[in-house]
Amino acid sequence: MRILLVEDDAVLRTVMLRSLGDAGHRVDVAASVEEAEHLWRVQTFDAVLLDLNLPATPSPTSGLASGLTALRHARQRGDRTPVLILTARDRTEERIAGLDAGADDYLGKPFDLAEVEARLRALVRRAQGTEDISTLGRLRLDRRARRFGIGNVPLDLPAREFEVLWELMSPPGRTISKRELSDKLSSFDDSLGDNALEAFISRLRKKLVGSGAAIRTLRGIGYLLEAEV
Repeated sequence: MRILLVEDDAVLRTVMLRSLGDAGHRVDVAASVEEAEHLWRVQTFDAVLLDLNLPATPSPTSGLASGLTALRHARQRGDRTPVLILTARDRTEERIAGLDAGADDYLGKPFDLAEVEARLRALVRRAQGTEDISTLGRLRLDRRARRFGIGNVPLDLPAREFEVLWELMSPPGRTISKRELSDKLSSFDDSLGDNALEAFISRLRKKLVGSGAAIRTLRGIGYLLEAEV
């Protein structure tokens, strides 16, 4: 998944960035409302982790603002990206305000990183219409365990190939453009070009032989993971 993490506490941000990265996610970070709004407009994310007490701008002299401002603006322009609010402001009326502004879930600080990951999975499953276990032919994806298999045999993949196949299975049968796939697997300091993407697709095709699933190229459109016929 590609995630936008909006958090101004540098220590917590570093811990969360490491934890989410270890879980296989691509993470872009913002430490102010202005940065969050910019990234949210120019990039597509699978989910947003949003703090509420934030500087208005990156300037050290910036006054405080609310992450709800960025959330409201996103919802007003029709952006339905799942949002999990993470904040120390955990009174009932504040939770209601966050949910009314368009948040999908709310978790008070301090929190357990494993619970953040579990709630993220649930939000994205709901948004994408996927389940913890997806199958196509003999190909199987266990999202909770982050494992692929063909039948009962584990399918071990390098990180980037794993990410490509994950996106194609979320859900299977969905056409995804090269641009969307590249964006989901890139961060602002680590982009994925067309040639590299095509190389990963080529390697995956070879590894999926006999699985009952195949990656089809739709010229000028993108890729589709479908059952072999």
